Amino acid sequence: MKSIVAIEIRLPRRRVAMLFADPANMTKWMHDLARYEHIGGENGAVGARFRMVRKPRTWQPAFVVTVTGMTLPERLALRLQSRKVDVLANTTFTALAKDRTKLVSEEEYIFPGLFRRLFGFFARNRTRRRHRDRIAAFKKFAESHALTGSGTSATISTSP
Repeated sequence: MKSIVAIEIRLPRRRVAMLFADPANMTKWMHDLARYEHIGGENGAVGARFRMVRKPRTWQPAFVVTVTGMTLPERLALRLQSRKVDVLANTTFTALAKDRTKLVSEEEYIFPGLFRRLFGFFARNRTRRRHRDRIAAFKKFAESHALTGSGTSATISTSP
């Protein structure tokens, strides 16, 4: 199953990409996430791995995330793995103007086994709604940080 969400953010492309790519920011816009834990690899580089630790009593599964592609500020690709579902996430950032960016988030959900595939089929509307809600929450977070001027906490490698 695939879900694609496109949204316009009132910030320059590089700023949007940096905020989105920094795992330390995830808890600021993923409200069911308690924290992230670095597992291995160079932070901000292809091959880096981290664990997304959910808050207690939330639907969010615990994912191990691997950065599979990063050419910032153009694109970020992640593979999220859990016992119940794997997610291939590809996010692109397109400059619409000096201070406006189009973020397109494409997620492909891979459910192992027949039961999980059936669950994925019946939960597809909820899954797509949660994807839209998360991207909208990121937009709100990013645009609010434009006002405060706060930055990212990690060093993210970018393409020239």
